[in-house]
Amino acid sequence: MADENKQAQSVLDRLVNAGQELGLQVAAYLGGQLVIDAWAGLADEPSGRPVDGNTLFTAFSISKGITATCIHVLADRGLVEYDAPIAAYWPEFAARGKAKATVRHALAHRVGIPQDPPGFDLSMAGDWNAVARATAELEPLWEPGTRTGYHPLTYGWMLGEVIRRVDGRSIAQFLQDEVCRPLEIDGMYFGIPPEAEPLVATLKNATERGIPGTTMNPSLSDPAGAFNRPEVRRAVIPGAGALVNARSLARHYAVLAMGGELGGVRLMSRDRIAAAGVPEFEGPDPILSPIFGGEYRWTLGYTLGGSPGPMAKHPNAIGYAGIGTIGFADPSREFAFAILKNLLDVSPSEMDSATSIVREVEDALGIA
Repeated sequence: MADENKQAQSVLDRLVNAGQELGLQVAAYLGGQLVIDAWAGLADEPSGRPVDGNTLFTAFSISKGITATCIHVLADRGLVEYDAPIAAYWPEFAARGKAKATVRHALAHRVGIPQDPPGFDLSMAGDWNAVARATAELEPLWEPGTRTGYHPLTYGWMLGEVIRRVDGRSIAQFLQDEVCRPLEIDGMYFGIPPEAEPLVATLKNATERGIPGTTMNPSLSDPAGAFNRPEVRRAVIPGAGALVNARSLARHYAVLAMGGELGGVRLMSRDRIAAAGVPEFEGPDPILSPIFGGEYRWTLGYTLGGSPGPMAKHPNAIGYAGIGTIGFADPSREFAFAILKNLLDVSPSEMDSATSIVREVEDALGIA
């Protein structure tokens, strides 16, 4: 696959040389094999540190897909029920009218608590117990299950605490023990360990402005400034703070693309993956659409393909995007893809680079 990798490399080099990107990685699996593994540019602009294959990038909302995979592993073992109330596992969550909010609602952004806890700053995210308590005390902005609206950070705290209550381990430890280690993934974390900190790419906002329309989530108004902070990198933020490299993210999605089994390791059943790809919501999202435009297709924990952008040619794909980056699996083609980068373009054109790279990879691999 040397020629295919060279074709992908050329588009990365072109984007960096044109000043459209700072540093980025791309990886792809086809038929369970790593066929694209390329990178270009700078991991840290001030020092001139280059990106390499082990560089770790902040994954932003791609984190949600990783969190969903952890939930599906537990569900496949019969330990979590999608339609069970979150309060069945976490009794304190029933406060302020959330008693009927279910795990399914959380996976599909339907609980009604998209807002940050009062006075929250990302520097506080290192105290999991405090964040979980604050999340449990939030009052829903709508009756759970009656509307859909993107939950930027609370998505991860809700589902991460369900995992902790059911399993006893933090989501960070569960991810390492039950997903990364069996699949031989060595570059995917919720909360960076000290030995991996030198691998992390420094983020840069593409413009002076941060994310518009963040009155409910002021902690996200300056994504580069917030997520470059060492204490934030070390915090467990399963809705937005995963640190990962492209080959690890692609391998995570490759097991889903291959029906739940990769390299002789079965992570979950084929039926479980099919259930995870059933649409839960399709249409304008009242939180995201005013900022980025378009419509959204949420499944049970992932975004469904087919909409304009990187997954347009993959209507059966499941994955997640996050500030110009994306990872997804297309089980119908046994194809998995990941792109990560550190120049943050928060605008309706944020996915342009990712889309052009996906098209180049599709062309190189003969995926029409």
